[in-house]
Formats: sequence, structure tokens, C-alpha cells
Amino acid sequence: MSVPDITPKATWEALRNDPQVALVDVRTDAEWNFVGLPDLASIAKQTVLIPWQIYPGMQVNGHFADQLHKAGLTPLHRIHFICRSGARSLAAGQAAQAAGFPHAFNVADGFEGPVDAQGHRGTVAGWKADGLPWRQR
Repeated sequence: MSVPDITPKATWEALRNDPQVALVDVRTDAEWNFVGLPDLASIAKQTVLIPWQIYPGMQVNGHFADQLHKAGLTPLHRIHFICRSGARSLAAGQAAQAAGFPHAFNVADGFEGPVDAQGHRGTVAGWKADGLPWRQR
């Protein structure tokens, strides 16, 4: 099984139109606090916050699959995983599939996307660059 990439805009449309779609942000507490979060309030949903790696040591979260279950997610959900730029979310999606969540998707370019010519994120691609709703925590 593989985890397909999906654009941030396609993720937003899926979240808006399908009650079985969930967004799981797998970044760290520090990123949620200082960079911002996808804001799903306008579509009456909440981003599920489950870190793939634990800050500051960045070891893989050994309770990740349990935390998906505790968040109310089931194998029937279509779960879109998002991180900063798409690498951790791919790993998280693969782990979710291995744990019995077959419908995992990787939000391509993540929340901030790659760096631009000036070395800044959030301007080239990703959730923020696509103009999708987000907020500071």
C-alpha cells in the first residue's frame, strides 16, 4: 500500500465535502505554537494534533497509532496527514496504514512548503501559500 500525495487545496475540498475526512497535523508542539495551524472552524471541524516526532529530541512518537484511535479516528476515515513540507506526514501516513487505517493521504508541500529564494517558507507552496485558512495558536 502507498500513501498518495494530495494538494492542500484538494485536502480543503475533501474536508469541506466529506464528513469522513479528517486532517491530522503531525508537526511538533513548538511548530503548532510558533508557526500556526490549519483553521477548520469555518467548516465546523478541528485539526487533530498528534506529533509524529517528540520535540526536542525528535524521536518517533511510540504512541502515534494509539493517539489516532483516542482522537476518534477509525479505519473508515480518510485521514489527510500534514507536516511542515510533506516528509513527516508521509511517514505518519505509512505508519497509520500499517496500524489499520487504510485511507491515508499525504498533504503535498505541507503547511509551509519549500523555502523560497530568500530562504523563507510559506510563500512558494503548501497550505499557507495556497491561501487556505490558518491561525496562530
